[in-house]
Amino acid sequence: MASVRLRPVRPVDLSRIVDLNNAAYPAVPNADVAELGRLIAFPGLSLVAEHEGSVVGFLLAMDPGADYESENYRFFSERGPSLYIDRIVIDRGLRGAGVGRALYEAVFDKARADGRPEVTCEVNLQPPNPESLAFHSRLGFERVGEQDTKGGQYTVALLAAPVR
Repeated sequence: MASVRLRPVRPVDLSRIVDLNNAAYPAVPNADVAELGRLIAFPGLSLVAEHEGSVVGFLLAMDPGADYESENYRFFSERGPSLYIDRIVIDRGLRGAGVGRALYEAVFDKARADGRPEVTCEVNLQPPNPESLAFHSRLGFERVGEQDTKGGQYTVALLAAPVR
């Protein structure tokens, strides 16, 4: 497992986050500094993972009640008061090294502290993202639905895991 340090996102991280985000397309939608800055400002949890002094991953999670127009966020908002993971991206060279697991542990810690019953997210089925589906399954996420998004461009598996 790679040694990582988690910390809150800082404004100076935004350009690196954009680079990581856009390198992960189509697993996550492309975004610019303004859009990711807007997402980071939502109440919730915005973290980066540092390895050897470099940002190698990030995670954005949102509390219920945000004014966020995401179809997936709306689905989970109607379902109940979960902590919703909007996106997680790990540098390609460190995938499988425990960085994602460390970020998710922080999400579950926050959800537990806030009294949330579950953590939710979505993973692409079309275009397919089997690695992410397998990762989420190992963490106890189960499919609670599917939906087409972005005008039918994507089909996602809607996933939830209980907070223990």
